[in-house]
Amino acid sequence: MTATAVRESTRAPANTSPGDVLAGTGTLIRFILRRDRIKLPAWLLGICVLLLQLTTAASNLTETEEQQADVRRFMEGAVGAIFGPGYGRDDISADLYVAGVYGLVFFVLAALMSIQLVSRHTRVEEQNGRAELLRSTVVGRYAQLTAVLTVAVGANAALALMISGTMAARDFGGDGLLFGASVGAVGLVFAGVTSLTVQITEYARTATSIAGAVLGGAWVVRVAGDMMNDYGSSLSWFSPLAWSNQTRPYVDGRWWPLVLSVGLAAVAAAAGYALSDRRDVGAGLVAARAGTPAAAGWLRSPFAVAFRLQRTALIWWTVALSMFGFMFGGFADQITDTDGISEDRIEMFGGSVDTLTEGFLGVITLFTASLAGVMLIHGIQAVRSEETKGRAEPVLATATSRWTWFGSYLAVLAIGLVAALLVAGFSSGVGAAISVGDGSYVWDVTAAHLAHVPGLLVILGIGALLFGVFPRAIAATWVVLGLGLFTGVFGTLMDIPSWLRNVLPMEHAGQPPLDDVAWPAMIILLVVAGGLVAGGLTAFRRRDLETK
Repeated sequence: MTATAVRESTRAPANTSPGDVLAGTGTLIRFILRRDRIKLPAWLLGICVLLLQLTTAASNLTETEEQQADVRRFMEGAVGAIFGPGYGRDDISADLYVAGVYGLVFFVLAALMSIQLVSRHTRVEEQNGRAELLRSTVVGRYAQLTAVLTVAVGANAALALMISGTMAARDFGGDGLLFGASVGAVGLVFAGVTSLTVQITEYARTATSIAGAVLGGAWVVRVAGDMMNDYGSSLSWFSPLAWSNQTRPYVDGRWWPLVLSVGLAAVAAAAGYALSDRRDVGAGLVAARAGTPAAAGWLRSPFAVAFRLQRTALIWWTVALSMFGFMFGGFADQITDTDGISEDRIEMFGGSVDTLTEGFLGVITLFTASLAGVMLIHGIQAVRSEETKGRAEPVLATATSRWTWFGSYLAVLAIGLVAALLVAGFSSGVGAAISVGDGSYVWDVTAAHLAHVPGLLVILGIGALLFGVFPRAIAATWVVLGLGLFTGVFGTLMDIPSWLRNVLPMEHAGQPPLDDVAWPAMIILLVVAGGLVAGGLTAFRRRDLETK
């Protein structure tokens, strides 16, 4: 009788006030800021540092009439449609170049920051069981979603102000705040989109993948619309990325398109709130597919299990890289047209008009390899997640050794890297061969992609070593990858010190197919990668498992 009375007295009333459903929101906001005290500032500062570097590069690329004519040509046609509609290209300036060409980079980064932020503090919390624990206290059913969306709004507002300040520091004033607001608006849209996708599935990775697919779809729609018309068509207006482009900073700045972004973010968030009432905590609107009663016979080894867990990600990364390579390889003839090309562009693509095609394909190969590096780092972080979520401990309690368990994941990632670059290189080579009309590029570009494997394996080794020694610092691997990409693209234009270039693993591959592969350097990189992996495996054997 006493237990029944207690249960009845603690039962929530059927009708709750707005204050009840938002109870604890302020505490959760402080909790989120406490947990993300490193990640969130790292995102914001990293984006601004990248902007600072790109403004310097843009200033160097727009000093003379010849350089401005080259940039103008770069902002036209199909290539221009990839990055944006190219408003104001008749009067090129460094600030216009940053907003009109590099703006896409910041749109994507703001979207990814928001996607990860919302997913981490909603679906991941439910998946790990922490949300249910919080909801058992005095926390309203809308408090968690409201808290993370509040932080997302604040983060994107801070990003807009920091971008504006960075542009002003580079004497790119004027529409700097408008440019920052256009970037923050994209972040808000995808914070709202993610608040909706986390209601659909009970798995955080699937929710973020759906949100990422929406981002990719928005880019495809915008590109297709901009290809239909020189400055965008009606189709472009169906993409939230186009709304930020339509603000036209440093041309004839307009604030009103951002109303569409804020409206879509609000509608998506409202839909997320509505759908959250239609599911249980920890569940998704779409029920997870039931597994088979018994595992398949081929899932009897740690390597097979590692492959099964990484298989979907590896397949999707391979498809995305191959599409990226084919598309940009197909632009080889337009990019390397020598009509009006500047000396800086010639220097970036090899230093000679006779090697423009190879130099351009070398840059595209570096981009593709860097994206494959993102796949590797995500793979290492997925292994870390297996440990922290407690799924590694039962496996390691059996006869499976730590070397075998962790080594299997590293082997799957290494093999997946080779396969992804092989397919992406072939696709890029086919695109270049069709564009230029020379079938030899199929093999040359494929081999160029494979030449980056040793350097990327070193990055995998760095991640493995950090996993074994200081697993919470795995994110530092992003710095090595980012520096390698930036140095490879802008190193010759910005006089980056040789010592820095020498310590970056991807630099030693050169810029194939423009450069010959330095086989001694490749062998050394493989040895270094092997040593780093061995060190990571040894350190992992000696440390305690960490679970959250």
